[in-house]
Amino acid sequence: MSLLRPLSLLLAGLSLAACLSAAAAERIPVVASFSILGDIVANVGGDRIAVSTLVGPDEDAHVFQPAPDDIKAVSRARLVVVNGLGFEGWMERLAQSANYRGAIVTASAGIQARERAEEEHDEHGHEGHDHHHGRDDPHAWQDPQNVIVYARNIAAALGKLDPAGADLYRKNGEAYVARLQELDRWAAAQFAQIPAAKRRVITSHDAFEYYGARYKVRFLAAQGVSTDSEPSAREMAALIRQIRAEKIKALFFENMANPKLLQQIGREAGVTAGGKLYADALSKAGGPAPDYLSLMRYNTTQLLEKIRLN
Repeated sequence: MSLLRPLSLLLAGLSLAACLSAAAAERIPVVASFSILGDIVANVGGDRIAVSTLVGPDEDAHVFQPAPDDIKAVSRARLVVVNGLGFEGWMERLAQSANYRGAIVTASAGIQARERAEEEHDEHGHEGHDHHHGRDDPHAWQDPQNVIVYARNIAAALGKLDPAGADLYRKNGEAYVARLQELDRWAAAQFAQIPAAKRRVITSHDAFEYYGARYKVRFLAAQGVSTDSEPSAREMAALIRQIRAEKIKALFFENMANPKLLQQIGREAGVTAGGKLYADALSKAGGPAPDYLSLMRYNTTQLLEKIRLN
């Protein structure tokens, strides 16, 4: 009997491992275009899906160039989720290269896009790049109310692909929506304590207009909505004059952008650029913004701290 018990435990362990392996293998492979979107998809999909992202943490989707592994990931996917609004100008070419025939779901479908400034649209054509934003600002996730739309669109798409899991996706989505609403109420209450005249911020590129509109924060940016644009000397000089005239102290780098341009602006304006915001990408697992909810809370805390100096 003493020999049978260890043997039975071993067999039970092997059986459990086999079941777990089979369950993992049966998860629906889903590809999300970038890390923030991947986190949203994972919250909605739960254990029924296996999510991979093309543009990872601390990486810049504006200058992304697909690699062979990205083509393989898309070719194996049963669903691809994109932000839309011109954010992934490279996706159509990537899907063609992967011979992908599945659904491509636009998470931002139904959202009223903010238009970027007319002069920016006219001056920055970005020839030779696959980042054709057009007139729409693609950074809609910077408003939690928009991410509620994302979550529900993703839940509907997963339910259509996997009807057996439709109720779970809906429940997961609504649980995530509740957390988004809590985040939104918290952020609004924090900014309500700051006079509107103080809510002025300089960032590397124009990624926070949705955030600014939601919480009445005025963002000025050295670059346009894409980090592959370069401001003209005239635009740089105008921004520096404005920083000096309005005595703006809140200058922020972004985790996926080169800090050199903002450092130069800070030196010429006589302001020390410091602090980091997470704009288009999450942090790595050990960082302060490993998921969307953490990202928004971290950014809000950083902004409030600097804005109070204005």
